[in-house]
Amino acid sequence: MFESIKRNKIESGVIVGIFIVVITLIIYFICNALNLGSLSIVIALIFSITSAWGSYYYSDKIVLSVNRARPATKEEDQKLVNILDALMVASGLPCKPRLYVVDDPQPNAFATGRNPENAVICVTTGLLEKLDYYELEGVIAHEMSHIKNYDIRLSCVVSVMVGFIVMLSDLFSRTLFWGGLRDGDNDSDSKANGILMIIGLIFLILSPIFGSLMQLALSRKREFLADATAVEFTRNPDGLISALEKLDSDPNQLQTANSATANMYIVNPFRKDTKEGKRRTTSIWSTHPSTEDRIAALRSLK
Repeated sequence: MFESIKRNKIESGVIVGIFIVVITLIIYFICNALNLGSLSIVIALIFSITSAWGSYYYSDKIVLSVNRARPATKEEDQKLVNILDALMVASGLPCKPRLYVVDDPQPNAFATGRNPENAVICVTTGLLEKLDYYELEGVIAHEMSHIKNYDIRLSCVVSVMVGFIVMLSDLFSRTLFWGGLRDGDNDSDSKANGILMIIGLIFLILSPIFGSLMQLALSRKREFLADATAVEFTRNPDGLISALEKLDSDPNQLQTANSATANMYIVNPFRKDTKEGKRRTTSIWSTHPSTEDRIAALRSLK
């Protein structure tokens, strides 16, 4: 566990560094396309560093806002509050995570925040309605495991940064397309516009791939580790096993989820139809290991 925490902290730093470089390049080329001259690199550096700082410190607020989450209340969500209180001693977390709820029929949950002291656990109303006490306990314990292992910092920062990069890449391609249609004053200007157009197209093509690779940096092994740690907290693998089975079989789509935040949830929020009796498998592009593999791993702990 300690090795996982150390690795997560290092990977977070590396990803923030990559983010700064990519954002700097995108903004620099946008500024060049707008003929801002020597100011381009200065603007690019200021923008990239500022956006990286904002993504790190405000990523949890951004994710909660995107998912239209509301704070949980003791009056409406008593069972959820009681489960969290009961698990605090077993988890060893220094601070109690804040609880949020998303109004959606799909049962799902995620944890977010930059560290255990600023952590949030968010569940859907579908999860509260469809899971019994021990199943819900298993899910909350799983999310608390992500908090303790510092998985939340990495997943939250990556989710915000991936979405930001894709958005900027789209802006970049539009800017270059608009700028590329203008006639240059001379041949050198035309060549410069042509080079910038090619670079813009490259960014446009590579940005979705880059985003997927960033998400895949959140190793699927973290889900297995969080499942195992949750069992240490609850001493009840059957609760989490039953919860995963219910979550996997639920047909509802999570309306607030998107490709940038899908990796944060306990199960993939996007439902894919599979033939009856056919086993779901984990592909190289999967953000989550298959539920069957996770359940098999949990049963081996019994």
